[in-house]
Amino acid sequence: MPRTLIAGNWKMNGLKDSLTELDHIVEGLSGAHTEADIALCGPATLVALMAERALGSRLLIGGQTCHHAPSGAHTGDISAPMLKDAGASHVIVGHSERREAHAERSTYVQEQAYAALEAALIPIICIGENYNERQRGETDRVNERVLRKSMPYPGAQGDKVDFVVAYEPKWAIGTGQTPTMEQIESAHAHIRSILIEHQGEAGVDVQILYGGSMKPGNAAEILNIANVNGGLIGGASLKAEDFLAIYEAAASEPD
Repeated sequence: MPRTLIAGNWKMNGLKDSLTELDHIVEGLSGAHTEADIALCGPATLVALMAERALGSRLLIGGQTCHHAPSGAHTGDISAPMLKDAGASHVIVGHSERREAHAERSTYVQEQAYAALEAALIPIICIGENYNERQRGETDRVNERVLRKSMPYPGAQGDKVDFVVAYEPKWAIGTGQTPTMEQIESAHAHIRSILIEHQGEAGVDVQILYGGSMKPGNAAEILNIANVNGGLIGGASLKAEDFLAIYEAAASEPD
């Protein structure tokens, strides 16, 4: 089974003073017993500072988006090599908020994923259906279409492509709503089948994160679902106590 990954996404939150929460996370991890991986994706202004303060700990640092080009006349953008240079190991691409607010289409998300791989970053590729698509019974069809167009494929990068998929039912993000355990299990099982179909045996090892209002109160139950290999955590990652509680819930997963 893939290793569990608990990844936090601070979104457009965080000033230098907020790094005290990161310090509390690092301190809390020093006594953690779980072998799961943990990452925190901060705003671009803090990535380098976060990486510096997390140095020597088990906390990985990531960015929240990247341009598809390594450099150039792209005012206001940040490239994958820049994130790598700042100390990042991961980068989120195709988050539903980026797809909606910045009109990022799946073909562009795929370009971002390739750019991340070229810079030795691990892309966390987000997919998921909205409320209307869910109500029409289109969850599997939407996830397959978006994932197929967004993910990188074996070839130029070798036989195995190192990336993560985050399933985020858009209607559950920031709303407090959570799909049933059966709905989560069904969606993740279908995503796994797509990964195996398009990535071969390597698709078995791709981490699939759940990204829809995971909280300390429901984390253990969700993380015990088959093919849920971790979580992409939004609001709960802003507070060290909540984020660490979710991370510690990963220890309750079956061997």
